[in-house]
Amino acid sequence: MKVEYKYDGVERYLRQVIEDGLFQAHDKLPSIRQLSQQLSVSKNTVIRAYQALEAIGLLYSQPRSGYRVQQTSSTVESNLSQPNSVDLLSMSKSILVQPTVKHRMPAGSAHPNTQGTAIRSLYAEIGRHSRMQTHIPSHYQLPPGNSELIKQLLKISQDLGINVKSQEIAVTHGGQQAISLAFRALTQSGDIVAVESPCYFGTLLLLESLGLKVIEIPSHNALGIDIDALELALSQWPIKAILVTPNFNNPTGSLMPIEARKQLLAVSDGVPIIEDDVFGSLYFGVPLPSLKMLDDQDRVIYINSLSKTLDSRLRIGWIIAGKYQVQIEKSLLSENMGSLNLMQSAVAEFLSSGKYRQHLNKMRRTYQQNQQRFAKLLTNELNKYPSLQDQFHLSRPEGSFLCWLTLPHSIDSFQLYQQCIKQKISLLPGNLFATQGQYQHCVRFSTANFEDTVEWRESIIKLAQLIIKLH
Repeated sequence: MKVEYKYDGVERYLRQVIEDGLFQAHDKLPSIRQLSQQLSVSKNTVIRAYQALEAIGLLYSQPRSGYRVQQTSSTVESNLSQPNSVDLLSMSKSILVQPTVKHRMPAGSAHPNTQGTAIRSLYAEIGRHSRMQTHIPSHYQLPPGNSELIKQLLKISQDLGINVKSQEIAVTHGGQQAISLAFRALTQSGDIVAVESPCYFGTLLLLESLGLKVIEIPSHNALGIDIDALELALSQWPIKAILVTPNFNNPTGSLMPIEARKQLLAVSDGVPIIEDDVFGSLYFGVPLPSLKMLDDQDRVIYINSLSKTLDSRLRIGWIIAGKYQVQIEKSLLSENMGSLNLMQSAVAEFLSSGKYRQHLNKMRRTYQQNQQRFAKLLTNELNKYPSLQDQFHLSRPEGSFLCWLTLPHSIDSFQLYQQCIKQKISLLPGNLFATQGQYQHCVRFSTANFEDTVEWRESIIKLAQLIIKLH
Protein backbone atom coordinates (compact mmCIF):
# COMPACT_ATOMS: atom_id res chain seq x y z
CA MET A 1 0.00 0.00 0.00
CA LYS A 2 1.37 3.39 -0.99
CA VAL A 3 2.05 5.81 1.85
CA GLU A 4 0.29 9.15 1.29
CA TYR A 5 2.10 12.33 2.26
CA LYS A 6 0.69 15.81 2.76
CA TYR A 7 2.26 17.05 -0.46
CA ASP A 8 0.33 14.35 -2.38
CA GLY A 9 -2.87 16.17 -1.48
CA VAL A 10 -1.44 19.51 -2.59
CA GLU A 11 -0.26 17.90 -5.82
CA ARG A 12 -3.74 16.46 -6.49
CA TYR A 13 -5.30 19.86 -5.82
CA LEU A 14 -2.96 21.59 -8.28
CA ARG A 15 -3.54 18.94 -10.93
CA GLN A 16 -7.29 19.42 -10.57
CA VAL A 17 -7.33 23.21 -10.82
CA ILE A 18 -5.09 23.05 -13.88
CA GLU A 19 -7.22 20.34 -15.49
CA ASP A 20 -10.35 22.38 -14.78
CA GLY A 21 -8.84 25.28 -16.72
CA LEU A 22 -8.46 27.68 -13.81
CA PHE A 23 -4.85 28.14 -14.88
CA GLN A 24 -3.86 28.14 -18.56
CA ALA A 25 -0.50 27.45 -20.16
CA HIS A 26 2.18 29.86 -18.84
CA ASP A 27 -0.13 31.31 -16.16
CA LYS A 28 1.60 32.09 -12.88
CA LEU A 29 0.56 29.89 -9.95
CA PRO A 30 0.10 31.12 -6.36
CA SER A 31 3.31 31.80 -4.47
CA ILE A 32 4.54 29.24 -1.97
CA ARG A 33 3.45 31.48 0.89
CA GLN A 34 -0.01 32.10 -0.58
CA LEU A 35 -0.71 28.42 -1.24
CA SER A 36 0.55 27.32 2.17
CA GLN A 37 -1.87 29.76 3.81
CA GLN A 38 -4.73 28.85 1.48
CA LEU A 39 -4.40 25.09 2.11
CA SER A 40 -3.16 25.33 5.71
CA VAL A 41 0.01 23.36 5.03
CA SER A 42 3.66 24.18 5.53
CA LYS A 43 5.75 25.95 2.93
CA ASN A 44 7.94 22.85 2.61
CA THR A 45 4.86 20.80 1.70
CA VAL A 46 3.97 23.25 -1.07
CA ILE A 47 7.56 23.28 -2.30
CA ARG A 48 7.61 19.46 -2.55
CA ALA A 49 4.32 19.46 -4.46
CA TYR A 50 5.54 22.11 -6.89
CA GLN A 51 8.83 20.24 -7.40
CA ALA A 52 7.00 16.97 -8.03
CA LEU A 53 4.81 18.56 -10.70
CA GLU A 54 7.81 20.30 -12.24
CA ALA A 55 9.63 16.95 -12.45
CA ILE A 56 6.86 15.48 -14.61
CA GLY A 57 6.66 18.59 -16.78
CA LEU A 58 3.31 19.99 -15.66
CA LEU A 59 4.95 23.14 -14.27
CA TYR A 60 8.13 25.09 -14.87
CA SER A 61 9.91 27.50 -12.57
CA GLN A 62 11.35 30.94 -13.24
CA PRO A 63 14.02 32.55 -11.06
CA ARG A 64 12.48 35.05 -8.63
CA SER A 65 9.11 34.55 -10.30
CA GLY A 66 7.77 31.26 -8.97
CA TYR A 67 6.00 28.52 -10.89
CA ARG A 68 4.01 28.58 -14.12
CA VAL A 69 1.88 26.06 -15.99
CA GLN A 70 3.27 24.14 -18.93
CA GLN A 71 0.86 23.41 -21.78
CA THR A 72 -1.97 21.38 -20.24
CA SER A 73 -3.57 18.20 -21.50
CA SER A 74 -6.90 19.99 -21.91
CA THR A 75 -5.36 22.21 -24.61
CA VAL A 76 -3.88 19.33 -26.61
CA GLU A 77 -6.76 18.83 -29.01
CA SER A 78 -7.28 22.53 -29.70
CA ASN A 79 -3.55 23.05 -30.34
CA LEU A 80 -3.06 20.01 -32.55
CA SER A 81 -2.63 21.18 -36.13
CA GLN A 82 -4.04 19.63 -39.27
CA PRO A 83 -1.56 18.06 -41.70
CA ASN A 84 0.08 20.98 -43.50
CA SER A 85 2.23 21.46 -46.54
CA VAL A 86 5.43 23.34 -45.75
CA ASP A 87 6.19 26.72 -47.32
CA LEU A 88 9.19 28.24 -45.55
CA LEU A 89 11.53 28.75 -48.48
CA SER A 90 11.05 32.50 -48.98
CA MET A 91 11.51 33.40 -45.30
CA SER A 92 14.42 31.00 -44.91
CA LYS A 93 16.21 32.46 -47.91
CA SER A 94 15.72 36.02 -46.65
CA ILE A 95 17.49 35.03 -43.44
CA LEU A 96 20.07 32.53 -44.61
CA VAL A 97 21.38 34.62 -47.52
CA GLN A 98 22.28 37.55 -45.28
CA PRO A 99 25.81 38.79 -46.04
CA THR A 100 28.49 37.12 -43.96
CA VAL A 101 29.65 39.75 -41.49
CA LYS A 102 31.44 39.60 -38.18
CA HIS A 103 28.67 39.90 -35.61
CA ARG A 104 29.19 41.48 -32.22
CA MET A 105 26.90 38.77 -30.84
CA PRO A 106 27.01 35.66 -33.09
CA ALA A 107 24.11 33.71 -31.60
CA GLY A 108 22.18 32.81 -34.75
CA SER A 109 23.79 29.83 -36.46
CA ALA A 110 23.90 26.49 -34.64
CA HIS A 111 27.56 25.86 -35.42
CA PRO A 112 29.82 24.44 -32.71
CA ASN A 113 32.76 26.24 -31.17
CA THR A 114 35.77 25.48 -33.35
CA GLN A 115 38.38 27.31 -31.28
CA GLY A 116 40.70 24.78 -29.71
CA THR A 117 43.64 22.45 -30.15
CA ALA A 118 41.47 19.48 -31.16
CA ILE A 119 40.02 21.30 -34.17
CA ARG A 120 43.48 22.47 -35.21
CA SER A 121 44.67 18.86 -34.99
CA LEU A 122 41.68 17.75 -37.06
CA TYR A 123 42.47 20.16 -39.89
CA ALA A 124 46.15 19.31 -39.73
CA GLU A 125 45.11 15.70 -40.32
CA ILE A 126 42.88 16.72 -43.22
CA GLY A 127 45.79 18.69 -44.71
CA ARG A 128 48.13 15.71 -44.36
CA HIS A 129 45.65 13.40 -46.07
CA SER A 130 45.10 15.97 -48.81
CA ARG A 131 48.81 16.03 -49.59
CA MET A 132 48.89 12.22 -49.61
CA GLN A 133 46.06 12.10 -52.17
CA THR A 134 48.28 13.56 -54.90
CA HIS A 135 50.13 10.23 -54.99
CA ILE A 136 46.97 8.07 -55.06
CA PRO A 137 44.66 7.47 -58.05
CA SER A 138 41.39 9.39 -57.73
CA HIS A 139 38.41 7.36 -56.53
CA TYR A 140 35.09 7.67 -54.71
CA GLN A 141 34.24 6.13 -51.36
CA LEU A 142 31.20 3.95 -51.99
CA PRO A 143 28.51 3.20 -49.38
CA PRO A 144 28.44 2.26 -46.59
CA GLY A 145 31.62 4.36 -46.22
CA ASN A 146 35.27 4.23 -45.18
CA SER A 147 35.77 1.11 -43.05
CA GLU A 148 38.11 2.82 -40.58
CA LEU A 149 35.65 5.68 -40.12
CA ILE A 150 32.82 3.23 -39.54
CA LYS A 151 34.90 1.57 -36.79
CA GLN A 152 35.26 4.93 -35.05
CA LEU A 153 31.58 5.82 -35.48
CA LEU A 154 30.74 2.42 -34.02
CA LYS A 155 32.78 3.31 -30.91
CA ILE A 156 30.97 6.65 -30.58
CA SER A 157 27.62 4.87 -30.89
CA GLN A 158 28.66 2.31 -28.29
CA ASP A 159 29.71 5.12 -25.94
CA LEU A 160 26.10 6.32 -26.25
CA GLY A 161 24.83 2.84 -25.36
CA ILE A 162 23.91 1.69 -28.87
CA ASN A 163 25.25 -1.82 -29.37
CA VAL A 164 25.29 -2.59 -33.07
CA LYS A 165 27.73 -4.12 -35.52
CA SER A 166 29.83 -2.15 -37.97
CA GLN A 167 27.85 -3.47 -40.94
CA GLU A 168 24.74 -1.80 -39.50
CA ILE A 169 26.24 1.70 -39.96
CA ALA A 170 26.25 3.76 -43.15
CA VAL A 171 28.16 7.04 -43.46
CA THR A 172 26.16 9.97 -44.86
CA HIS A 173 26.84 13.49 -46.07
CA GLY A 174 25.84 14.97 -42.71
CA GLY A 175 22.81 14.39 -40.51
CA GLN A 176 20.44 16.14 -42.90
CA GLN A 177 21.12 13.67 -45.69
CA ALA A 178 20.56 10.84 -43.22
CA ILE A 179 17.14 12.25 -42.32
CA SER A 180 16.32 12.61 -46.02
CA LEU A 181 17.29 9.00 -46.68
CA ALA A 182 15.15 7.82 -43.78
CA PHE A 183 12.05 9.67 -44.98
CA ARG A 184 12.60 8.46 -48.54
CA ALA A 185 12.74 4.89 -47.27
CA LEU A 186 9.53 5.25 -45.27
CA THR A 187 7.30 7.60 -47.28
CA GLN A 188 6.07 8.76 -50.66
CA SER A 189 5.09 12.24 -51.79
CA GLY A 190 1.75 13.23 -50.25
CA ASP A 191 2.18 11.07 -47.14
CA ILE A 192 1.66 12.47 -43.64
CA VAL A 193 4.49 12.57 -41.10
CA ALA A 194 4.65 13.83 -37.51
CA VAL A 195 7.34 16.13 -36.13
CA GLU A 196 7.91 17.96 -32.87
CA SER A 197 6.84 21.57 -32.75
CA PRO A 198 8.84 23.76 -32.79
CA CYS A 199 10.99 21.91 -35.31
CA TYR A 200 14.35 22.69 -36.93
CA PHE A 201 13.62 24.71 -40.07
CA GLY A 202 16.09 22.69 -42.17
CA THR A 203 13.98 19.61 -41.51
CA LEU A 204 10.79 21.44 -42.47
CA LEU A 205 12.42 22.57 -45.73
CA LEU A 206 13.48 18.99 -46.39
CA LEU A 207 9.93 17.73 -45.87
CA GLU A 208 8.73 20.45 -48.24
CA SER A 209 11.13 19.22 -50.93
CA LEU A 210 9.90 15.63 -50.46
CA GLY A 211 6.28 16.68 -50.89
CA LEU A 212 5.25 15.42 -47.45
CA LYS A 213 2.46 16.81 -45.28
CA VAL A 214 3.40 17.63 -41.71
CA ILE A 215 1.51 17.30 -38.44
CA GLU A 216 3.22 19.42 -35.80
CA ILE A 217 3.02 17.84 -32.35
CA PRO A 218 3.51 20.28 -29.45
CA SER A 219 6.75 19.81 -27.54
CA HIS A 220 7.47 20.81 -23.94
CA ASN A 221 10.78 22.05 -22.59
CA ALA A 222 10.61 19.54 -19.74
CA LEU A 223 9.08 16.52 -21.50
CA GLY A 224 9.84 16.72 -25.19
CA ILE A 225 7.11 15.71 -27.61
CA ASP A 226 3.57 15.70 -26.15
CA ILE A 227 2.65 12.02 -25.96
CA ASP A 228 -1.10 12.68 -25.57
CA ALA A 229 -1.12 14.91 -28.65
CA LEU A 230 0.86 12.36 -30.64
CA GLU A 231 -1.52 9.57 -29.64
CA LEU A 232 -4.47 11.71 -30.72
CA ALA A 233 -2.82 12.48 -34.07
CA LEU A 234 -2.07 8.80 -34.67
CA SER A 235 -5.73 7.98 -34.08
CA GLN A 236 -6.90 10.61 -36.58
CA TRP A 237 -4.46 10.42 -39.50
CA PRO A 238 -2.43 7.75 -41.34
CA ILE A 239 0.97 8.89 -40.13
CA LYS A 240 3.80 7.10 -41.95
CA ALA A 241 6.74 8.20 -39.80
CA ILE A 242 7.56 10.18 -36.65
CA LEU A 243 10.67 12.36 -36.36
CA VAL A 244 11.85 13.21 -32.85
CA THR A 245 14.94 14.57 -31.13
CA PRO A 246 14.78 13.15 -27.58
CA ASN A 247 18.15 14.66 -26.68
CA PHE A 248 18.11 18.47 -26.89
CA ASN A 249 15.63 19.36 -29.58
CA ASN A 250 16.54 22.13 -31.99
CA PRO A 251 15.44 24.87 -31.20
CA THR A 252 14.21 24.45 -27.60
CA GLY A 253 16.90 22.17 -26.19
CA SER A 254 14.23 19.96 -24.57
CA LEU A 255 15.29 16.62 -23.06
CA MET A 256 12.74 13.81 -23.07
CA PRO A 257 12.65 11.89 -19.74
CA ILE A 258 13.12 8.12 -19.80
CA GLU A 259 9.46 7.41 -19.01
CA ALA A 260 8.33 9.65 -21.85
CA ARG A 261 10.64 7.76 -24.22
CA LYS A 262 9.07 4.48 -23.21
CA GLN A 263 5.59 5.96 -23.63
CA LEU A 264 6.51 7.22 -27.10
CA LEU A 265 7.52 3.73 -28.20
CA ALA A 266 4.33 2.32 -26.70
CA VAL A 267 1.80 4.74 -28.22
CA SER A 268 3.42 4.87 -31.67
CA ASP A 269 2.12 1.33 -32.20
CA GLY A 270 4.42 0.15 -34.96
CA VAL A 271 4.83 3.47 -36.78
CA PRO A 272 8.52 3.92 -37.70
CA ILE A 273 10.42 6.50 -35.65
CA ILE A 274 13.36 8.54 -36.91
CA GLU A 275 15.58 9.51 -33.97
CA ASP A 276 17.76 12.57 -34.61
CA ASP A 277 20.57 12.48 -32.03
CA VAL A 278 23.03 15.04 -33.39
CA PHE A 279 23.22 16.82 -30.01
CA GLY A 280 23.14 13.61 -27.95
CA SER A 281 26.84 13.64 -27.05
CA LEU A 282 26.66 17.18 -25.64
CA TYR A 283 24.94 16.28 -22.36
CA PHE A 284 25.86 18.11 -19.14
CA GLY A 285 24.78 15.39 -16.71
CA VAL A 286 24.10 11.68 -17.09
CA PRO A 287 23.07 10.59 -20.62
CA LEU A 288 19.68 8.95 -21.05
CA PRO A 289 19.16 5.82 -23.18
CA SER A 290 18.27 6.55 -26.78
CA LEU A 291 15.05 5.35 -28.36
CA LYS A 292 17.22 3.00 -30.42
CA MET A 293 18.44 1.37 -27.20
CA LEU A 294 14.88 0.96 -25.91
CA ASP A 295 13.44 -0.28 -29.22
CA ASP A 296 12.66 -4.01 -29.31
CA GLN A 297 10.78 -3.97 -32.63
CA ASP A 298 13.53 -2.71 -34.97
CA ARG A 299 11.51 0.33 -36.01
CA VAL A 300 13.74 3.18 -34.81
CA ILE A 301 16.08 4.63 -37.41
CA TYR A 302 18.96 6.27 -35.53
CA ILE A 303 20.79 9.30 -36.94
CA ASN A 304 23.87 11.11 -35.68
CA SER A 305 26.50 13.48 -36.98
CA LEU A 306 29.82 15.15 -36.20
CA SER A 307 28.42 18.52 -37.28
CA LYS A 308 27.49 19.66 -33.76
CA THR A 309 30.35 18.05 -31.85
CA LEU A 310 33.28 18.82 -34.17
CA ASP A 311 32.58 21.04 -37.17
CA SER A 312 29.58 21.38 -39.45
CA ARG A 313 31.91 21.82 -42.43
CA LEU A 314 32.91 18.16 -42.23
CA ARG A 315 29.48 17.01 -43.48
CA ILE A 316 29.88 13.58 -41.89
CA GLY A 317 26.90 11.83 -40.39
CA TRP A 318 25.78 8.25 -39.99
CA ILE A 319 22.60 6.23 -39.96
CA ILE A 320 21.66 2.98 -38.23
CA ALA A 321 18.51 1.88 -39.98
CA GLY A 322 18.02 -1.79 -39.07
CA LYS A 323 15.71 -3.48 -41.55
CA TYR A 324 15.82 -0.41 -43.81
CA GLN A 325 19.63 -0.39 -44.09
CA VAL A 326 19.97 -2.11 -47.49
CA GLN A 327 17.37 0.19 -49.04
CA ILE A 328 19.11 3.26 -47.61
CA GLU A 329 22.54 2.21 -48.88
CA LYS A 330 21.05 1.76 -52.37
CA SER A 331 19.64 5.29 -52.14
CA LEU A 332 23.03 6.57 -51.00
CA LEU A 333 24.69 5.07 -54.03
CA SER A 334 22.13 6.42 -56.47
CA GLU A 335 22.11 9.87 -54.86
CA ASN A 336 25.78 10.79 -55.06
CA MET A 337 27.74 7.78 -56.38
CA GLY A 338 29.94 7.81 -53.32
CA SER A 339 31.69 10.39 -51.11
CA LEU A 340 35.13 11.92 -50.76
CA ASN A 341 37.42 9.30 -49.25
CA LEU A 342 39.91 12.03 -48.33
CA MET A 343 37.62 13.57 -45.71
CA GLN A 344 36.39 10.25 -44.35
CA SER A 345 39.88 8.78 -43.97
CA ALA A 346 41.24 11.96 -42.35
CA VAL A 347 38.40 12.14 -39.84
CA ALA A 348 38.83 8.43 -39.07
CA GLU A 349 42.50 9.05 -38.29
CA PHE A 350 41.61 11.96 -36.01
CA LEU A 351 38.92 9.99 -34.15
CA SER A 352 41.30 7.08 -33.58
CA SER A 353 43.82 9.39 -31.86
CA GLY A 354 41.65 9.75 -28.74
CA LYS A 355 41.47 13.53 -29.10
CA TYR A 356 37.76 13.46 -29.89
CA ARG A 357 36.77 12.18 -26.46
CA GLN A 358 38.92 14.82 -24.77
CA HIS A 359 37.36 17.45 -27.03
CA LEU A 360 33.84 16.33 -26.08
CA ASN A 361 34.57 16.57 -22.36
CA LYS A 362 35.94 20.07 -22.83
CA MET A 363 32.99 21.18 -24.99
CA ARG A 364 30.42 19.90 -22.48
CA ARG A 365 32.01 22.06 -19.77
CA THR A 366 32.35 25.04 -22.11
CA TYR A 367 28.77 24.89 -23.38
CA GLN A 368 27.34 24.52 -19.89
CA GLN A 369 29.29 27.54 -18.67
CA ASN A 370 28.34 29.54 -21.76
CA GLN A 371 24.67 28.77 -21.30
CA GLN A 372 24.70 29.72 -17.62
CA ARG A 373 26.52 33.00 -18.18
CA PHE A 374 24.42 34.00 -21.19
CA ALA A 375 21.17 33.15 -19.39
CA LYS A 376 22.16 35.18 -16.34
CA LEU A 377 23.11 38.23 -18.41
CA LEU A 378 19.98 38.12 -20.57
CA THR A 379 17.46 37.45 -17.79
CA ASN A 380 19.00 40.14 -15.59
CA GLU A 381 18.77 42.64 -18.44
CA LEU A 382 15.17 41.77 -19.36
CA ASN A 383 14.09 41.90 -15.72
CA LYS A 384 15.20 45.54 -15.54
CA TYR A 385 12.05 46.44 -17.49
CA PRO A 386 8.90 46.22 -15.31
CA SER A 387 6.65 45.44 -18.29
CA LEU A 388 8.79 42.39 -19.15
CA GLN A 389 9.19 40.98 -15.66
CA ASP A 390 7.49 37.56 -15.44
CA GLN A 391 6.52 37.89 -19.12
CA PHE A 392 9.30 35.84 -20.70
CA HIS A 393 10.78 32.37 -20.37
CA LEU A 394 14.30 31.32 -21.34
CA SER A 395 14.86 27.58 -21.61
CA ARG A 396 17.81 26.10 -19.68
CA PRO A 397 18.67 22.89 -21.57
CA GLU A 398 20.63 20.11 -19.88
CA GLY A 399 22.87 19.80 -22.92
CA SER A 400 23.78 21.24 -26.35
CA PHE A 401 24.36 24.96 -26.97
CA LEU A 402 20.87 26.14 -27.91
CA CYS A 403 18.26 27.99 -25.88
CA TRP A 404 14.76 29.25 -26.65
CA LEU A 405 13.35 32.57 -25.51
CA THR A 406 9.56 32.93 -25.28
CA LEU A 407 8.44 36.57 -25.25
CA PRO A 408 5.02 38.25 -24.96
CA HIS A 409 2.81 37.61 -28.00
CA SER A 410 2.92 41.31 -28.91
CA ILE A 411 6.54 40.94 -30.00
CA ASP A 412 7.23 39.86 -33.58
CA SER A 413 10.54 38.01 -33.57
CA PHE A 414 11.08 38.52 -37.31
CA GLN A 415 10.91 42.29 -36.78
CA LEU A 416 13.26 41.82 -33.83
CA TYR A 417 15.62 39.84 -36.05
CA GLN A 418 15.61 42.61 -38.67
CA GLN A 419 16.42 45.25 -36.04
CA CYS A 420 19.13 43.08 -34.50
CA ILE A 421 20.92 42.49 -37.80
CA LYS A 422 21.40 46.26 -38.11
CA GLN A 423 23.18 46.15 -34.73
CA LYS A 424 25.31 43.13 -35.77
CA ILE A 425 23.39 40.90 -33.37
CA SER A 426 22.68 37.47 -34.81
CA LEU A 427 19.71 35.34 -33.68
CA LEU A 428 16.94 33.31 -35.34
CA PRO A 429 13.24 34.26 -35.23
CA GLY A 430 10.76 31.65 -34.04
CA ASN A 431 8.68 31.94 -37.23
CA LEU A 432 11.23 29.69 -38.93
CA PHE A 433 10.50 26.71 -36.71
CA ALA A 434 6.89 25.97 -37.68
CA THR A 435 4.75 25.77 -40.82
CA GLN A 436 2.11 28.29 -39.73
CA GLY A 437 4.17 30.94 -37.91
CA GLN A 438 3.13 29.69 -34.47
CA TYR A 439 6.28 30.92 -32.73
CA GLN A 440 6.53 34.49 -33.99
CA HIS A 441 7.04 35.64 -30.37
CA CYS A 442 10.00 33.28 -29.79
CA VAL A 443 13.72 33.46 -30.50
CA ARG A 444 16.44 30.82 -30.78
CA PHE A 445 19.95 31.55 -29.55
CA SER A 446 23.15 29.59 -29.95
CA THR A 447 25.62 30.07 -27.11
CA ALA A 448 28.36 27.89 -28.64
CA ASN A 449 30.57 30.91 -29.24
CA PHE A 450 29.52 33.02 -26.27
CA GLU A 451 32.27 35.09 -24.68
CA ASP A 452 31.93 37.21 -21.57
CA THR A 453 33.25 40.28 -23.36
CA VAL A 454 32.26 43.92 -23.64
CA GLU A 455 30.85 43.25 -27.12
CA TRP A 456 28.55 40.46 -25.92
CA ARG A 457 27.43 42.41 -22.84
CA GLU A 458 26.69 45.54 -24.85
CA SER A 459 24.83 43.46 -27.43
CA ILE A 460 22.65 41.84 -24.78
CA ILE A 461 21.81 45.28 -23.39
CA LYS A 462 20.92 46.45 -26.91
CA LEU A 463 18.86 43.30 -27.52
CA ALA A 464 16.79 43.98 -24.40
CA GLN A 465 16.24 47.57 -25.55
CA LEU A 466 15.01 46.36 -28.95
CA ILE A 467 12.66 43.86 -27.30
CA ILE A 468 11.10 46.50 -25.06
CA LYS A 469 10.78 48.83 -28.05
CA LEU A 470 8.67 46.20 -29.85
CA HIS A 471 6.63 45.32 -26.75
